[in-house]
Order: sequence, then C-alpha cells, then structure tokens
Amino acid sequence: MPGVDSCAPRSPRTVRFASWHGRGVPAPGTPPVRRHDDHMHVERGNHVPAAAVLLRDCRRPVACSGVMQVRYRYRLYPSPGQQQAVARAFGCARVVYNDCLRLRDACHAAGEKISDTEVQRRVITLAKLTPERAWLGEVASVALVQACNDARRAYRNWFGSLSGQRKGRAVGHPVFRRKHRRQSIRLTRNGFALRGQRLYVAKVGDIRVEWSRDLPSVPSSVTVIKEPDGRYYASFVVERAATPLPACGREIGIDLGLASLIVTSDGEVIANPRFLRAKERALARAQRALSRRRKGSANRARARHRVAVLHRKVRQTRLDHAHKVAFRLVRDNQAVYAEDLCVSGLARTRLARSVHDAGWSQLLRLLEEKAARYGRTFARIGRFEPTSQRCSACGVKDGPKPLSVRQWACAACGTVHDRDVNAAKNILAAGRADNKNACGAGVRPRLVAAGAETGTHRSAA
Repeated sequence: MPGVDSCAPRSPRTVRFASWHGRGVPAPGTPPVRRHDDHMHVERGNHVPAAAVLLRDCRRPVACSGVMQVRYRYRLYPSPGQQQAVARAFGCARVVYNDCLRLRDACHAAGEKISDTEVQRRVITLAKLTPERAWLGEVASVALVQACNDARRAYRNWFGSLSGQRKGRAVGHPVFRRKHRRQSIRLTRNGFALRGQRLYVAKVGDIRVEWSRDLPSVPSSVTVIKEPDGRYYASFVVERAATPLPACGREIGIDLGLASLIVTSDGEVIANPRFLRAKERALARAQRALSRRRKGSANRARARHRVAVLHRKVRQTRLDHAHKVAFRLVRDNQAVYAEDLCVSGLARTRLARSVHDAGWSQLLRLLEEKAARYGRTFARIGRFEPTSQRCSACGVKDGPKPLSVRQWACAACGTVHDRDVNAAKNILAAGRADNKNACGAGVRPRLVAAGAETGTHRSAA
C-alpha cells in the first residue's frame, strides 16, 4: 500500500483495515499527490481541503527512509442526533481528563506514588460503577482511555520541564479542560472505521465527511474536533512517502520582519499581509456587541459565534498564505536558511500584536516540514549572529543600529546596504558555513599558512 511502512509487521487488524473501500483510502498503485493547490489552498466554500501537518513527536518509530507521519484534516457534517452524541463524548473525555489531574495532584501532595494503570482504573473502571460517573459508560471507552493518556503526557512534560530533561521552553502545570472552548476526542483503530464516504465513530454513528482529497494510506488514529465557531473536523494520522523534487542549484537566506514579511538574499521582498489588522475593526464591533449581551442568553451565544467566525477567517487566511509562501521557497531553492528568532520574547514587547499577526513561528515550521517532504535543506542559524551589523561584502562588523536605519554604508569598503537584504545575505553565508557534509564534518574553510594552497569551498564548487 502506498505510503505505509513496509518494514513494520502487518497485524490481522492492519490487513482488515487495508480492505476498506471508498474515496477516503486510495486504491493500490495510486501515485502520491504533489500539487500544492490541491491540499494547501483554503477555499471560501463550506468545506476545507485537507491540510497535511507533519507530526514532530511520533511515539512509533518510522524505520524506513522516506516515510513520515502526517495529519490530514477534513470537514465533518454530523446530524443533530450525532452532534448530541459527539458532545456527550466531548464532555466525558473532559471529565476523565480533569479527574486524572485531580487524582495525580492529590497523590503528589500526599506523597503517594501511583502508576498509570491505577489512575486509569480509578477514573474510568471504578468511576463507572458509581452513581456520580455512571454516564461514562454511554460513550466509547477508547476516547476515555486516550483522555487519560493525554493527562499522563501533560504531567510527564511538566515534570520533565522541572527537571530539565525536556528540551524547549518551560511547561507549566497542566490546566483543566473547559467546556466553552475547542473540544476534541481521539480514537484509535478500534474506535472508528471508514465506511464508504462516511466516518464511523463508536457510539456516534456514520458521519458525513467532505473528502477534499484521498488519504495516502490507512489511518492509524483520528481526532474528532469541534472548533469554537461550531464547525466539526476529522484529523487523521497517516503515513506518507516523501516526494523529493528535482535538484536545484539555488540557495537563499531569508530575513523575517514586520514591515516586509520576508526579504531574501536575492533581493526579493514578500509583503506582510497583516490579516489581523485587516479584520481589526470588524472584530472590535463584534466583541463590543458580545460584551453587551446578557450572559447565558441566546443572543450572547450568537454574538460569541460571530467573533469565533472572524477569528477563524483570520487564522485560515494566514495559514493559507504561509503554506503558499513556504512551498514556493522550498520548491525554487535547494536550501533555505533562516534566523532562529525568539518569537516568545518578542511577543512580550510593545510589538506583540504585530509579531503574532506575522506568524513567524508558523512560517518557519512549515518551511521545515516542506523541506523534509520534498528533499530540500532547511537550517536555522544562531539568534545571536550580528546579521544586521556585519557588512556582507567585506565582513567588517559596523556595530548596532537602531531600527529606524534602513540603509547604511560600510565604513570600511563604502558599500551601501539595504538593512534587510544585507541581513539575508549574512544569514545565507552563516547557514552555508554551519552546514554539514555527508561525513559529518564542517564545511567552514580552515585557516592555512601563508603561501599554502587553499581548498575549494564546497558551497562555491
């Protein structure tokens, strides 16, 4: 089957799932889809095309080269009765998650060590026997077990962050799930099935799916999501084979900014659309109307829905633009180098709204994912590199400059630089110098004695 890891053992359940028929699962021999517009473009209709998202923290190893786990997302259209059943599953999963947090907090405060199996037995198995939690048996047990696993993972991330074993930014104590936000349940293979054009969810029924494109392989799990604007989605986890593009000799460095979203080392300028600024007045009116509505009334629910719809439009248009820009940069260049910005630190300044509206982290994440899929190179240089202070022509460091200085002349060689283009050229040079060759050695040229013959730089060959 295309996209499925051939090194993984096939269980009887895998063989049974491979016999699905319908548009959701491709027929054997179906070539991989390589067009960008089929799955990245967000249309204005009532459905949303599937967007592939690379999974960073996959618990199952992907042994064979060229196979990656991604998410494909589709729009769901449940009936009124199915909406009630899904809402019941959302509520039960939320209660189980919150009960797991309370139990772990109580055991931690009492100095009691409790295993994951015991936590699951108390909050699910024993809870179903009590009158207060008897309604947990009305939903599929798969969703409750996955909610318990989510609470366990949240606690492990918190303790790993406290001990320093977890890399990345610090993670705080897990928070309780709420009712009036994004709701979701996750189901493994024994909790869902594809029946023709519909998605069967245990104890919910067959839900109509808007298949914007075929799945590349048999899904291993699905997440049913309800957004604050009332829309339902199904996010499938599938395995997809990488589709390398033909080799290209171009390499660029990109400098991210607010006045211009991207400035490349070739001098190309990609404008910053500022999607949130464009909807700012409409959002202000909708939020003022929401604040005037009485809590608990139907008018307040409709006003909350209007605000959620406006935020969804901003989010989807920004994501669509980031997909298109990232795909074009990866398609036209063999290597893309960018600066490792501290976005969370910049988001605490007076430019926080503009920084969030630009979506730098989202754009860099998509660049990294698409480079891995299409066989390109994407690397980040250190955030403390003086890219705006060094002359890209002679390499002399000219000192820091205020943001109001957009052009400057090098005091050593007299070259007049555009601030952003010069920074992009320095990012390209630093990315090439930090790149590793096939043997793992650095390609930065070494110092040689006077009169000795220097070797050819690999990037210049």
